[in-house]
Amino acid sequence: MYLLIIAIIFLTFIGLGSADALFGSAWPTIQTGMEVPLSYAGIVAMTITIGAITASLLSARLLKRFGAGPVATGGILLSSFTLLGFSFSHYFWMLCVLAFPLGFAGGTIDASLNSYVAKNYTSKHMNWLHCFWGLGAVVSPSIMGFALRSGAGWNTGYRIAFFIQLTIALILLASQPLWKKQKNSASVKQSPSSALKLSQVIRIKGVKYLVVTFFSYVALEATAGLWASTFLVNERGVNIEIAAGFAALFFIGITLGRFISGFISEKIGDKHMVRYGAAIVFVGIFAIWLPIDSNLAVLGGLIITGLGCAPIFPAVIHSTPKNFGNEHSQSIIGVQLASAYTGAALMPPLFGLIANHISVGLYPLFLLTMAVLMIFATEKLNITVAKPRNS
Repeated sequence: MYLLIIAIIFLTFIGLGSADALFGSAWPTIQTGMEVPLSYAGIVAMTITIGAITASLLSARLLKRFGAGPVATGGILLSSFTLLGFSFSHYFWMLCVLAFPLGFAGGTIDASLNSYVAKNYTSKHMNWLHCFWGLGAVVSPSIMGFALRSGAGWNTGYRIAFFIQLTIALILLASQPLWKKQKNSASVKQSPSSALKLSQVIRIKGVKYLVVTFFSYVALEATAGLWASTFLVNERGVNIEIAAGFAALFFIGITLGRFISGFISEKIGDKHMVRYGAAIVFVGIFAIWLPIDSNLAVLGGLIITGLGCAPIFPAVIHSTPKNFGNEHSQSIIGVQLASAYTGAALMPPLFGLIANHISVGLYPLFLLTMAVLMIFATEKLNITVAKPRNS
């Protein structure tokens, strides 16, 4: 039962990753067909993010009332039918209307399952959880590419994604008795949880550093992934088609790194996984920055940066119940994810302005700034949560 539930959770995260990556792969075709400016993708993406932030901040109350299994099931059902709605959208305003519930669905899945795994499973499971998100994010563009190459159109790509999500939702729905049994089992860490307001969470000692950690880490990850291709083309002179493929190296590094981290995280521990990951990130960024003619360094740097990023998000999430206690962990994880979504929404566009008005060559410096801010906040968090135990 214990292993069956985590397998279902992994499957659900594949669905989450596929929904997250689908719009980006479909947008060039959607934009042409709807005859709207290319920049309008930002409107849909921002609306999705607002929905996800809203769900993250409400997640503790939802989890306290319904439990992780029902909340995740509701989220994946909402996600599947929202994807179906996307497939029948013929006007841009319809995409905007559906974007908020799609983001809300993703936010509920993200918060509920991250919280559940952090409280009831080990660090290796947390790393593999996010590895499966990466698999979903890789598979999703392939689904859309298949639909486009076959001439079926982007609408069919979304309908295929709907059937996949609906299948996962039905599996989750059928598994609800298992969640109830495990809730009453001695193998699950039982402790009362409380739903706190945002103002109450922020006042908890150390949470502000946690918010900065997540904001800066996801800003680093999102900016690295979004602007890698542009940096390669404009700064290093790489062919545009080749650059698009090379940009995927960063995400391959993250997915591979999380798979590997699952085997070593329990021996090393969450705190050191973050430190070692950050050290690898610094190596990767400096490789990207090296002013040499060969592009091998920058390409290797993208993979290395992805490998370094891999354990950080899972490790910080998994350590939350240990650092702050099970009682408040659900509320804190919700705020963590809200800060992560905020970083993803704000910082890549900010670098876009920097690249447009100054130079895209500042890409590695921007990544380095986010990495330094992240490790500073993480170390301050470690000192803060350690003080009560040492006093």
